[in-house]
Amino acid sequence: MTRTISRRNAWRALGACGMALGSQSVWAQDGATDIPTVHVTGTRLAAPGAESPSPLQILSAADIAASGATNLQELLQKNPTLGAPAFSRNNSNFLPTGGGVTSVNLRNLGDARTLVLVNGRRFVAGVSGSSAVDLNAIPTDFIERIELLTGGASATYGSDAVAGVINIILKRNLSGLSFDASTGRSSHGDDFKKKMALSYGYDSADGRTSLMGHLAYTRQGAVSSRDRDMSAQDQISKMLSSGLAADAFVPVRNYSVAAPQGRFFYNKDAAGKAGNYTYDAQGNVIPWSTNGDAALGLAATGFNRSAFRTIAVPTERYLLALNGEHAFTPAVIGFVEGNYSSTKVRTIIEPLALSSADFYKSSNGQVPAETMVNGVAVRNPLVPQYLYDRSADSTGDGLRDYSFSRRLAEIGNRQAGIDRDTSRLATGLKGTLDGWRYDSYLVYGKTREHQRADGQVDLQRFRNAMQAIPDAGGAAVCADAAARAQGCSPLNIFGYNTISPAALAYVTVPSILDVEITQKLAGASISGEAFALPAGKVGVAAGFEWRKESSSSIPDALTQGGLISGAVLPATSGSFSVREFFAEARVPLLKDRAYAKDLSFLGAFRSGRYSTIGTANSWNAGLEWRTADTLKLRATRALSTRAPNINELYLPPSQVFPTGIVDPCSGVTANSTGARDTACRADAGVLANINANGKFTLSQPDIQALSGYNRGNPGLKAEKGRSSTVGLVYTPARFTFTADYFNIKIADAIVTTPRQYALDQCYNGGNSSFCQFITRRASNSGAFSAGALTYIDSAVTNSGGTGTSGVDLTGAWTGTLGPGRLAVRLAYTYLKEFYSIPLPGTPADQAAGEVGYPRNKAMLNLGYQWREWSISSTTSYVGASALDDQLLAQFKLAAGSVKVGAKVVNDFQLSYALRKTVSLYLGIDNAFNTKPAPVISGLTGDTIGTETNASVYDPIGRRYYLGVRGSL
Repeated sequence: MTRTISRRNAWRALGACGMALGSQSVWAQDGATDIPTVHVTGTRLAAPGAESPSPLQILSAADIAASGATNLQELLQKNPTLGAPAFSRNNSNFLPTGGGVTSVNLRNLGDARTLVLVNGRRFVAGVSGSSAVDLNAIPTDFIERIELLTGGASATYGSDAVAGVINIILKRNLSGLSFDASTGRSSHGDDFKKKMALSYGYDSADGRTSLMGHLAYTRQGAVSSRDRDMSAQDQISKMLSSGLAADAFVPVRNYSVAAPQGRFFYNKDAAGKAGNYTYDAQGNVIPWSTNGDAALGLAATGFNRSAFRTIAVPTERYLLALNGEHAFTPAVIGFVEGNYSSTKVRTIIEPLALSSADFYKSSNGQVPAETMVNGVAVRNPLVPQYLYDRSADSTGDGLRDYSFSRRLAEIGNRQAGIDRDTSRLATGLKGTLDGWRYDSYLVYGKTREHQRADGQVDLQRFRNAMQAIPDAGGAAVCADAAARAQGCSPLNIFGYNTISPAALAYVTVPSILDVEITQKLAGASISGEAFALPAGKVGVAAGFEWRKESSSSIPDALTQGGLISGAVLPATSGSFSVREFFAEARVPLLKDRAYAKDLSFLGAFRSGRYSTIGTANSWNAGLEWRTADTLKLRATRALSTRAPNINELYLPPSQVFPTGIVDPCSGVTANSTGARDTACRADAGVLANINANGKFTLSQPDIQALSGYNRGNPGLKAEKGRSSTVGLVYTPARFTFTADYFNIKIADAIVTTPRQYALDQCYNGGNSSFCQFITRRASNSGAFSAGALTYIDSAVTNSGGTGTSGVDLTGAWTGTLGPGRLAVRLAYTYLKEFYSIPLPGTPADQAAGEVGYPRNKAMLNLGYQWREWSISSTTSYVGASALDDQLLAQFKLAAGSVKVGAKVVNDFQLSYALRKTVSLYLGIDNAFNTKPAPVISGLTGDTIGTETNASVYDPIGRRYYLGVRGSL
């Protein structure tokens, strides 16, 4: 059934979806007299007034325009139902893949549990092995509206909709040419941005054909860590050394122990003692002091990595989109949707740091200072006399040796140039036959990424170049003849800028990564009214869908083999397919009763057969009960499923570098008591450390060098999410209020075992099975201590579960105030609970109220229009949050005892209509330059290079932009 409804009733109906239109959207309706019924996210049935039993929030094209957002993520992240995304411009600089991707995370349940649709159909992923859609691929200015359905929707859309659905509806009614161009920057003179967008719509004279196209270019510049006071210096939380809560947000200098001049370790000076030293800028031998020591008059000789790191990666996009329809007959309409995006990203981090332990593993990092030539030990002429005299044989091979760490500043920064292209084509037939609507479609999507990372070295070549002997004239040459034939040039690492261009040319090598993701869809559905009941007609829908997802991520051979200086990344590839059938019904139960103006039941069921996990079923059921014209109650119950993605199934061991890890053995002595202390002393390396230092002691390099491997699990099964919502909608004239309680519990949740949790279980929890993930250093090696953690691995499993519950409130009002019109919208979410269970039978980790999981989040939109002038504002609120309870437990601090304060960020936009269809606008984001919460390095949740959690807080600061938009 299709009908039109009055503007006032439409406002009420849309409010019933949980929708509160932004101020500009409200003004745009003033000239309207009626609007047509629309399909809404969460059902394939056409319902009068776009009503939904599930909580649904809608953002319009005018909301997007009023935000000034260049990328869709910038706007969505202000909504309180959104959690911290896995990928953004501010948190992806250090990721081996996915740099510059922007994703979404409903309810903080994970990007993989948030299904992103375009026009109600799936969109190809932007990250290899995952289902995370890159919002960079979707043109912001070509969007009609965005519908956010929070709660399980697998019965309607299939896997991945456990947390909910974000459905992006592209423009369908456009006539003539429209444009939007803007430029801006931050108050620090960086984060430059440009946007140019053109859209054009054409309708044929007979009304049978419509075509719309969109072309856009956007550019967002880099933001460097050194250009913000809080992140300009390499630092760490003082609490990690003092254990005091008062020191949590006190930064302490934490320079890297790998410096451009090198740090060198010898094993026997004149007194028979081991030691270390470095060089000053003039090449003189001086003592090493990582962070300096004022009492001893020592300057810092370590390296400030923050001077080279990036807060926001530069991103450049070219976008092309089109929509078209042609009515072959009144009952048969063909459609086509096309998207293409080309995204260029550059990630930038500090020059490479190398330790001799990286490529002299068999000798525990000891580098020979001599080479056997015809049975005689010949000294490496590059090894300084000062070091040679203090070196002795420590490996038993008869050759003097030493160890070192050094920053290869001569190579320059490590930079990855990423070219990511996404293309998608959807086509099909739709129409109406005998009162029944049908929709059939074919979709093909592909993402390709090519990444070249510079600033790396070939470890074998580096080793060849390190081992030099004198030639007949006394000049240094590479000791290995085969290496010399390949162009080997001796490598001098002793002091500043000592590596020759020839040696650099020999050892440097780029790392290459090629990614390809494909998605194929075919489906059809039919919907209509089957028969009549006393309360109205029963609406039904049914259909099928076939889908195949494939992904491959192929690094170069050196990277795969661990022969290059970056992380070890194996090749990963895989695919799966699924065949699904679904059915849905809306049943009117009561109508025009004293206690029920309307009472309807909505039910859906979906069954899928996966090539990987077999059969997975999902369903949902909902009730809508309108007790009066202005009051409606609604409730849903759903079982959603999520099949494991390709990385979760097939990822081989892949190296990562975790931060925020606290070793539970720190401070253990030979005589301390307790299960933890006994478990720690059982490790020979830890015991040797205790015997040497009186207690287990870690050096700064030990903390900075921690690594580990992630791996998939082909034995995974589907996870099951059970979600419930109960709410009410109140819609008097010009006002809308909604209140919804949500509860989502996921059984058999697919999770990566947290590394800190594994440590705690191994040493504090009495669960020795977790100790298999942990590797400690057997003995001292240069700056590294015996017993220090070297690897903490993690695997994917179906855990005991995860879940969340809370309350969403929305309110909106519009009306005349003074000489103009005011529109107000408020969205608020209270998080009652958020928990995860790492493994079945283990205690739940409660996260509600912690950084990244604030109990209170809100967004307030205000808009005022007077004649040609309009002003809008967005106020975002993130409540006070505590540090991670597991981190605090390492220092015997109570959960919730250390908090960061609430943060409020205000954005404004002022617009002036130059003429009826052209407006000039000026915007300012983070107008009062609110500083982000100080989540300092070493604290759980820190984003490297930002000294905050850049997925939650704004690390850039105040930004301005100026633009013009209109139509011709």
